[in-house]
Amino acid sequence: MVKETQYYDILGVKPSASPEEIKKAYRKLALKYHPDKNPDEGEKFKLISQAYEVLSDPKKRDIYDQGGEQAIKEGGSGSPSFSSPMDIFDMFFGGGGRMARERRGKNVVHQLSVTLEDLYNGVTKKLALQKNVICEKCEGVGGKKGSVEKCPLCKGRGMQIHIQQIGPGMVQQIQTMCIECKGQGERINPKDRCESCNGAKVIREKKIIEVHVEKGMKDGQKILFHGEGDQEPELEPGDVIIVLDQKDHSVFQRRGHDLIMKMKIQLSEALCGFKKTIKTLDDRILIITSKSGDVIKHGDLKCVRNEGMPIYKAPLEKGILIIQFLVIFPEKHWLSQDKLAQLEALLPPRQKVRITDDMDQVELKEFNPNEQNWRQHREAYEEDDDGPRGGVQCQTA
Repeated sequence: MVKETQYYDILGVKPSASPEEIKKAYRKLALKYHPDKNPDEGEKFKLISQAYEVLSDPKKRDIYDQGGEQAIKEGGSGSPSFSSPMDIFDMFFGGGGRMARERRGKNVVHQLSVTLEDLYNGVTKKLALQKNVICEKCEGVGGKKGSVEKCPLCKGRGMQIHIQQIGPGMVQQIQTMCIECKGQGERINPKDRCESCNGAKVIREKKIIEVHVEKGMKDGQKILFHGEGDQEPELEPGDVIIVLDQKDHSVFQRRGHDLIMKMKIQLSEALCGFKKTIKTLDDRILIITSKSGDVIKHGDLKCVRNEGMPIYKAPLEKGILIIQFLVIFPEKHWLSQDKLAQLEALLPPRQKVRITDDMDQVELKEFNPNEQNWRQHREAYEEDDDGPRGGVQCQTA
């Protein structure tokens, strides 16, 4: 007779349950109530883990059967000695750690190249994926029924412990994945292996998924396909995560909900007004007008409202289109001297400068950045009369 049955009730087993029945019950409940799957069931998951920790250990189970939960808590220094629920979970499903096996398969991440037009208009793209699926012929067993046996090398743990001496009287314990069972904790005799999957329990399969890129999505945004990752027996498949990778556009740059572009205009257009056309990302033509007399300076920013990017989940609303104007000035000697005088008479007057005898007259020259950099380096060496410090010595003949 056991003193109390609370832990058995939590796992849904009888007090006479075998170790295998306790393991099976824990596996089922732990997967069902894991925080990743049921975030609101953290306390339930904790109780399941505590019950399994006690009932899976013969010594703790015997103490519990005789004295109940209080005897377990008082078995050490008077305080509960339960391990972390996540550690128990990892130990159970990983055979000693996360390296051997995770509760869920790994997520698969793919980049999907899209244009700015795709993000503006929305698009559906098909993506071919290679994924592992559970072998239908052996139903994920890997061989004939009953042919799976515990790995004799790691004794079912999936991990091997190696002791390495690193100095006099000093050793290091290294844990590695078992080479015999590749971390699975079990193996199948080659003659009993499934012909379809060769004992791997899964086969490789090609799958086409449709990726719906919605209007207003951004570069780097993720699209999740839940449970479409690699399958593995007794594990929940991981997810496929598509990451959008936007190509650079020749005209527009994106900044949040807004679009930015540069527009070149002639000096005459900057001073006298213009009409320009812009082809939008959905192939409409916008006419941009600058009225006569509205002077556009080089670098000026103007905007057109509601012509930016569609707003994600609210595609009828758009940001703004920002235009930066680059004024193109004429080349040298583009106008004769007599006509320059006529032009000057039309333009705002130039600033008058009063010249005195104590001023120095200088001449403007074309600036060459490369020559300037060379001079700066040369001057830095010439600062020290003894020559460059710590530099490479030139060989003399």
